[in-house]
Amino acid sequence: MSTPAVTLAPGYSYRPPTEDDIPGIIAVMNAFDTSFLGHSDDYDPDDIREDWSHLNPQTDAWVFIAPDGRMAGYGTETNMGYGQLQIDGYTHPDHRGRGIGPAILALGEARAATQIEQQPEGARVVLYNSVLIEDTAAHALLEARGFSLARTHWRMGIEMDEPPPAPEWPATITLRTFAPGKDEHAVFETIEEAFQDHWGHTPRNYDEWLARLQRPNFDPALWFLAVDNTTATGDLAGVCTCWLRPSGGWVGTLAVRRPWRRHGLGQALLSQSFGAFYQRGVTSVGLGVDAQSLTGATRLYERAGMRPTMRIATFARELRPGVDLRVQTLAQTEA
Repeated sequence: MSTPAVTLAPGYSYRPPTEDDIPGIIAVMNAFDTSFLGHSDDYDPDDIREDWSHLNPQTDAWVFIAPDGRMAGYGTETNMGYGQLQIDGYTHPDHRGRGIGPAILALGEARAATQIEQQPEGARVVLYNSVLIEDTAAHALLEARGFSLARTHWRMGIEMDEPPPAPEWPATITLRTFAPGKDEHAVFETIEEAFQDHWGHTPRNYDEWLARLQRPNFDPALWFLAVDNTTATGDLAGVCTCWLRPSGGWVGTLAVRRPWRRHGLGQALLSQSFGAFYQRGVTSVGLGVDAQSLTGATRLYERAGMRPTMRIATFARELRPGVDLRVQTLAQTEA
């Protein structure tokens, strides 16, 4: 890959990251978010390691170093599969205006250009970059490079100062928690089926998904399974996978399969997760959601008392026209 033209302020440099850089990377990300929002997204070292499992840090990630040796920025470019490529970047607020944001974009675009021909023949290839709504400078930079706004996502949260309402379960549903060694495939397949109609979702690899269960904060008692007791095999109607993070609870995935939607199951699973966290003394809970979700997810969360805490704009630029492989795969799955 040829090195793109990158112009940084005098004394600034960039290089591939190493494991030792992870604390500095998290500090940059937290400072970046806090400068716009007054709070951060509670990043964890395992979040960085998981990101790196989907890319080659030697070619697809960069840390930016200030003249005094402090970390000033961090960026990645990830091949998400199905013709979808993603750039992410953060600049420490103390080092804005030194060319780091444009450099991350230039490096990511150059890396993405080398991956176009690696995509399946005839596939549409799109490059994405997600930025905070409040980061107007990033919006202008992306628009100048031919990107346009494609989607908006939210982080939502709730602060509970009293016990949440008890869940009200549909009559045909029985609740139980996740049983390691038994439920992995069923939960994975339920999530994949439920998210087929979500914008930008690409089918995931089971083994990569399974690896997340090796995280230290995985607790099967916080994974809730809604079982349809009218079926002989006890089919899963929905699942809610929750995690404990340093700043509070996190609803990682709330998935309800199509036949069981609009019967109050999503609300019940969410209430169950709130109650489980509250019983543990955890009163702050967050999650991420597509703000333009066709399933009405944002309305569900708002009814539960959650409010947006972070708004993220996803910009896109088509690198090669062709068939949208994600849509094609979904159509083949439903056929």
